[in-house]
Amino acid sequence: MKAISPLRALSLLFIFSLFGFVPWKDVQMDAEISSKSNRYLYVAVPGIRNYLGYGGHGLLVFDMDNEHQFVKRIPTRGFKADGKPSNVKGIDVSIPLNSIFISTLEGLQRIDLETEELVWERQYEGGADRMSISPDGLTMYMPSLEKDFWNVVDCETGDLIAKIDVVQRAHNTIYGPSGKHVYMADIASPLLHVAETKNHTVAKKIGPFSNGIRPFTINSDETLVFVNVDDLLGFEVGDLKTGEKLAQVIVEGWDKGPVRRHGNPSHGIGLTPDEEELWVSDGHNMRMHVFSAKPPYQQLTTIPLQDMPGWVTFSLDGKYAYPSSGEVIDVKTRSILYTLQDEFYNFVASEKMIEVHLEGNKAIAAGDQFGLGRK
Repeated sequence: MKAISPLRALSLLFIFSLFGFVPWKDVQMDAEISSKSNRYLYVAVPGIRNYLGYGGHGLLVFDMDNEHQFVKRIPTRGFKADGKPSNVKGIDVSIPLNSIFISTLEGLQRIDLETEELVWERQYEGGADRMSISPDGLTMYMPSLEKDFWNVVDCETGDLIAKIDVVQRAHNTIYGPSGKHVYMADIASPLLHVAETKNHTVAKKIGPFSNGIRPFTINSDETLVFVNVDDLLGFEVGDLKTGEKLAQVIVEGWDKGPVRRHGNPSHGIGLTPDEEELWVSDGHNMRMHVFSAKPPYQQLTTIPLQDMPGWVTFSLDGKYAYPSSGEVIDVKTRSILYTLQDEFYNFVASEKMIEVHLEGNKAIAAGDQFGLGRK
C-alpha cells in the first residue's frame, strides 16, 4: 500500500468516522511508515571530471521531501598521489551492509550510512570506473579504468572474487534486477557484454550496435537495452534475449556539434521507472530530449538545461528527473523545480548521484545511478 502523510491520515480518519468506518490498522501503519522514513539524494563530488567548481569534494546530501534542500556534506576519501581529490567514477548502495560505495580513478571506498565513517578504501589493479552492486547488496562488478577487464568484488570486504576479460576499454556497468546477469559496456566494442553471475563469465553479446557503447539502460524484465553510441545524437535499441539490434533513433531538429566533455553528442540516457519514456542527453545543445519508450520511439519534447548534461537518472517514484547539470525536473510537467546548491549556495552538478531511503540511520531502499526501468 502506498504510504500517506500523517496529515492525510488524520483527514481520512475524520472522513471515515462520519460514515462509521475507520480502517485503524491500515491508516496507522501508513502514517507510521511515512513518519519514520526519509528520502535523500546523495551526490558524490567531484562528479564531473575532477572539477571542484561543481560542489567541491565529498558526499552531499539533499532532502527530497523538502524541496531538495542541502542537508550536509559527508567527508570522503579518494585522493590522488598529489593529495588532490580524484575524479568520482561511480556510486552505489548496499542495503544489507548499510553502506554507500564511491569509486574513483584509483579505487573504491565504503562508507557506513549510520556512522558516516569510512569502513575501508582499497585500490585495484587497473583502477576503477562506474561499478554496479547486486540486488542482494553483497557483490559488485567494477570495471577497470578503461582497461580490458572487470573486477568482481566482495562488497563487505573489498576482496576480489573474479576477473572478467573483455576487449579493451571497460566502462559502464548495470547489475540486472534479476541478479542473474550483469551488462558491461566496453567503449572499444560495438557489442554489449553480458555476464552470468553464477560463474562470472561472459555468456553472450548483444549487437553489434553502430559504434562503441557509452551510457546505456535496461528495462525491468531485462528484455531491452537502450544505448548511447559514439558519434550519435540519439540512441539505439537492442534485444537482450535474441542479441539483435532493433532500432536506431536520431534526435530531430537539433544539430550535432562539439561537446566539452566525453567526446560524444549523447552521453546519458535514462528510462523512466514506469518505462514510458526515454530521456536522452544532448551535450552540444545543452538539452534533454524526451522520447516515447515504445516503437517507433516518438520524439516528444526537449528541455533546456543550464549546463552540458552527461548523465540522467530518476527518483524511484518517477516524479523527479536528475540530469547531471544540477536541475531537479518534474517528469510530468517538464518544469525545472529546483537547482542543487551546497551549504555555500554554490551550484552543484554531478554524474554520480543516488536516492536513499532511511529509517533512522538505516537504509531501507535505494535507487540507482542509472535511470533503470522499474515497471
